[in-house]
Amino acid sequence: MTLDPRITEHRNPRTTRIDLATPDEIVALMNAEDRTVADAVATQSDEIAAAITIIEGVFRGGGRLFYVGAGTSGRLGILDASECPPTFGTDPELVQGIIAGGPPAVFRSQEGAEDLPENGAKAIDEHGLRDNDCLVGIAASGTTPFVRGALARAESLGARTMVIACTPLPVEVTRIVDVAIVAVTGPEVVTGSTRLKAGTATKMILNMLTTGAMIRIGKTWGNLMVDLRATNVKLKDRSERILMESCALSREDARTVLEKAGGSVKTAIVMQKAGVSKDVAEKRIHDAGGLIRRIVGDP
Repeated sequence: MTLDPRITEHRNPRTTRIDLATPDEIVALMNAEDRTVADAVATQSDEIAAAITIIEGVFRGGGRLFYVGAGTSGRLGILDASECPPTFGTDPELVQGIIAGGPPAVFRSQEGAEDLPENGAKAIDEHGLRDNDCLVGIAASGTTPFVRGALARAESLGARTMVIACTPLPVEVTRIVDVAIVAVTGPEVVTGSTRLKAGTATKMILNMLTTGAMIRIGKTWGNLMVDLRATNVKLKDRSERILMESCALSREDARTVLEKAGGSVKTAIVMQKAGVSKDVAEKRIHDAGGLIRRIVGDP
């Protein structure tokens, strides 16, 4: 096999005989490879922290976060974006995922959709990217034309740009991004199957980006999820339990305060702790930049 400069395309010498392995041996081999992923992500701590700072600024400035990718990378971006509204009570427009091939590609591979950079640029235009937004390109191999086209268009529009990759990047990519997060996870268990270690590393990084930025803009109080959107029985129960624990209320009283707060856990906490009305609580939260610790202290 011709040596490809992309590490994600190299053969893994530790798994060359995996087709002869027993199920137990396959599990052991994959676990051993997966244990290296967190260390690869840790090498990018400074870059991830810098990205969180940028995204926080974008959110506070009224901008949005877009993920763009193809295949597994695109699906992971869509997954992370879709989890933000129920977890942090955000508008679905705040964090959006774009995948090469459009929505059908989420469920079934759209071969060839990623091969043209102009398709990436077109997708950015269709989503109305603005100069106060941020675009994160996700490309395990670092070479996906769709992603590179999207990044180039975003950079030309004056938006903040980042890239997540799992192999060293060509200079033509790094020169158009504000932050390059490159977690080199090494050759995959099955050669080129970046849904494995590279996909795991990407998921870990995306978790950090949105969770970190949401924490910074006040979506948690300590480690309590106080800006969640109670869209189902489980989340309604969690809302009530957070209020019960943090304000020493019974379930019935917690439910009553939440109703007065319009279902907002954050507003309910400030109302209960500060003894103020819903309108006053909301104003104090706004004035505190969303950080209720500044209003009511420690949880």
